[in-house]
Amino acid sequence: MSATSATPLLRRVTPGRWAALAWLAGLLFTALLRMRLPGQEKADVLAGVVFLRWDGLTMLALAAALALRGSALLDRRPTAALGHLLAAAVLGSLPLGVTAIPLAQYLAVDVALYTIAANRPTKEAERAALLAIGVVLGHLAIRFLAGWTVGTTTALAVLSTAGLVWLLGRFARQNRLHAEETRARAAEQAVIAERLRIAREMHDTVAHSIGIVALQAGAARLVIDKRPDLAREALGEIETASRDTLAGLRRMLGALRTADDPGTPSDPPPDTPAVSALPAVSALPDMPGLASLDRLADTTGTAGVRVTVRRVGAARPLPPDIDLSAFRVLQESVTNVVRHSGADRCTVTVDLRDPETVALTVEDPGPVPGRSREVTGGGSGYGLVGMRERVGLLHGEFTAGPRPGGGFRVTAHLPVPPGAAPA
Repeated sequence: MSATSATPLLRRVTPGRWAALAWLAGLLFTALLRMRLPGQEKADVLAGVVFLRWDGLTMLALAAALALRGSALLDRRPTAALGHLLAAAVLGSLPLGVTAIPLAQYLAVDVALYTIAANRPTKEAERAALLAIGVVLGHLAIRFLAGWTVGTTTALAVLSTAGLVWLLGRFARQNRLHAEETRARAAEQAVIAERLRIAREMHDTVAHSIGIVALQAGAARLVIDKRPDLAREALGEIETASRDTLAGLRRMLGALRTADDPGTPSDPPPDTPAVSALPAVSALPDMPGLASLDRLADTTGTAGVRVTVRRVGAARPLPPDIDLSAFRVLQESVTNVVRHSGADRCTVTVDLRDPETVALTVEDPGPVPGRSREVTGGGSGYGLVGMRERVGLLHGEFTAGPRPGGGFRVTAHLPVPPGAAPA
């Protein structure tokens, strides 16, 4: 199926254009009813006395001008647009010789009612409904007081249609608000889950470092009398591991406190592409880093996606939290390629040329014809949210989106604090 289907095409038509089309369609239908078409002995509706006279045509032209002006205002000032369309409906009915405003002249008003009910606050929508009903009832009251014939049935049909359209608009608004609230809640839960995951991984990192400290302290205690040089070396390792752990904790706690600040930007946009949660990857250590990329590429190759790993710049040790976060971002991105892109290959680039930044890029060329995408049922659908949160907690930059030539690209820049202790 083509990406440019009928639904996006209809969505590109603005409410103002729909109102203009409805008015023109109603005007055409009204004219056809008063003409003898092929196969008919006479027209379905008798034309009014002034319908084809200069004064009748003038009123129709003025009504059309009001309707088109109201249609132009509908996207920016819907209440004013509704007033123009109601005036056009009344004025356009006068030369027709009818006993009530016909439904054909009220179609553009129905479009405006739906637009207001679907997009505006409750009080404004209720005022619009009362105004539309009041115009129809007022038109009937004036004819009744003047002693003219009143088209009650036609008026009831017009009012019923307007009420149904208004209710449909309110229903659409409630559905949209509920969907936005659900997406925001799901994104918030995804962020919380990712922060908990980061906290667990940080706990494992600290536990690993404390284990190293304990081992080196025990070794130093055993050799401090006989081999002070080895004890000095062990104490240096203890100092390095302790500083490393403290630096990682300070970075993480500072970022978490910043994220808890109400003034910080909230979740990413609701139109973030859905991706799955991280799967368990076999043959990887419990605390992987960028050194595990080759094993990740081998594992991904068994899933049918060839991963090319490019390393730019000289390899250097990184702080454990940054090394782990960089790997997790790359792992999630590659997982998304396998599950959602339909591509048969992707490129992972790790740029270490800047001593203060780790630059990561994952890009795929797009779906291969005939290759189906995996349909996952257990994923959270917010993998990009988790990656964005992980990078944000380290004060980095994260972008994800389609490539100009096709396919998808994920980039992340993780800052390396000056003087940070390496892994």
